[in-house]
Amino acid sequence: MTKQLELFELNKTYDTPKGPAVIVRDFTLTLKQGEFVALIGHSGCGKSTVLSMVAGLTKKTSGSMILAGKELIGAGPDRGVVFQAPCLLPWMTALQNVMLGLDQVAKDRTRTERERAAAYYLEVVGLEHAMHKLPGELSGGMRQRVGIARAFALNPKMLLLDEPFGMLDALTKFELQQVLIDLWGQDQKTALMVTHDVDEALFLSDRVVMMTSGPAATIGEIVDVPFARPRDRAQLLEDPKFYELRERCISFLESQDHKPKPAPPAEPEAVIDEPVEAVA
Repeated sequence: MTKQLELFELNKTYDTPKGPAVIVRDFTLTLKQGEFVALIGHSGCGKSTVLSMVAGLTKKTSGSMILAGKELIGAGPDRGVVFQAPCLLPWMTALQNVMLGLDQVAKDRTRTERERAAAYYLEVVGLEHAMHKLPGELSGGMRQRVGIARAFALNPKMLLLDEPFGMLDALTKFELQQVLIDLWGQDQKTALMVTHDVDEALFLSDRVVMMTSGPAATIGEIVDVPFARPRDRAQLLEDPKFYELRERCISFLESQDHKPKPAPPAEPEAVIDEPVEAVA
């Protein structure tokens, strides 16, 4: 299968009053076209920093990033990003928020065509009845549906998801996991998702990449997820293999949690180094 994203020896270091703080060291990973990869690890291990570097929102210190044969420099519409908080403009309706990206990347299409595309993705995520409402009129789960629709509407080369369901209650999280995987299944865009939820990683992904504890975090172990698609959550929970893989992931995370860690650096896990005009 064709390589879609190639990350080679990615490093991120911040200068602090106490000297250089290495957040991510020698992170090397290849994603095949159409592959869904989950990146998990303890808080502060740098997983969101990796995603932010791929998104072009944080500058890498060294290393290389290649997407579809081209080196990644800065942010761009070839990567659809879904954040933990949906980041909607409060004075725009759900439809207008999705249109915002399309107006930038699909200027060759008429406004009517762009509006139809935005409406289509809002319908797919179950918001056909709310597309003309403002974000303040929507629940947290509905706002995140808008964020998912916005990312897919751009027709990017890959999706980057930074704990997209981390702020939602369990029932809404399960619903949106299904919405995401159903929408992803239509054309299977390459996807890299950061999550702290092992069950979520196993339900959604083809591989689970586990990071060592930071600072100076890197890949510790990679688990292949063998379950056929489309996946049914109830059937998955009856499969002994699911619990075997779950235990393997949890055991790895627990082994990292027991390691002594130096004091964390003053810098946050993911920092936007400078203003970047990005449509996500």
